[in-house]
Amino acid sequence: MRADIVPGGTFPDYELTDQTKKRRRLSDLQGNDPMILVLARGHYCPKDQQQHLQLAAFHSEIAVAYTRIVTISTDNIAVTRELQASVGATWTFLSDAGRKIQKDLDIQEYTDPYHDPMVPHTLVLKPGLVIHSVYDGYWYWGRPSIEDLRRDLRAVTQDIRPDWDLGAPGLRQAWEAGDRSNFFHDEDLEPSLRAG
Repeated sequence: MRADIVPGGTFPDYELTDQTKKRRRLSDLQGNDPMILVLARGHYCPKDQQQHLQLAAFHSEIAVAYTRIVTISTDNIAVTRELQASVGATWTFLSDAGRKIQKDLDIQEYTDPYHDPMVPHTLVLKPGLVIHSVYDGYWYWGRPSIEDLRRDLRAVTQDIRPDWDLGAPGLRQAWEAGDRSNFFHDEDLEPSLRAG
C-alpha cells in the first residue's frame, strides 16, 4: 500500500463507473458522512463474498446511522453487478477493471497472476475522504469485523458531529436561539434520504 494511505491521510478522490454504468466520484458518494470503503478482489473470491454478506446484513444500521458504503473491485461492470446481486447489497459498487487503483495504490496481489486483483483492503473514512482506519484483508481475519466497524464509526461520528452529546455546554441554548449550525438535520441529506 502506498505510504500516504494511513490514518490521518486523505484517500484519493477516484472517479469510476458504477454497476449502472454511471461515472461516480468517491467524494460525491461520501457527501458529509463517514464511509466504509471496500477494495475487493471481486466476485470470484469467497472471502469477498463472505465479507459482503456480513456488510449486507449490517447495512440497515449503516444507513440509519448516516454512513455510506462503497465497494470497488477489479471486476468488469457485468461481474460487479453479479457480486452486488449475489450478496443482496444495495450500496454502490464501482468497477476498476483497468486496475487504476491497484496500480496507483501499489496493491497488486502478485500471488494471483490469473485474476490480477487488488490486495483487499477496508477503510473507514471521515468526511473529506480522511482516513480513520485501514484493514489489510489478504487473510480473512485481517478484515474488520462488524464490531471493529461499529467501534471505528462510533469514534468517527463522535468526532465529526458537534451534537453527539446533546448535554454539551451551549448546545441547548444555541438550539433555543435558533442556531442550528451545530446540529445534524434533514436539510444536510440528499433529497432521497430525507425523512417524510
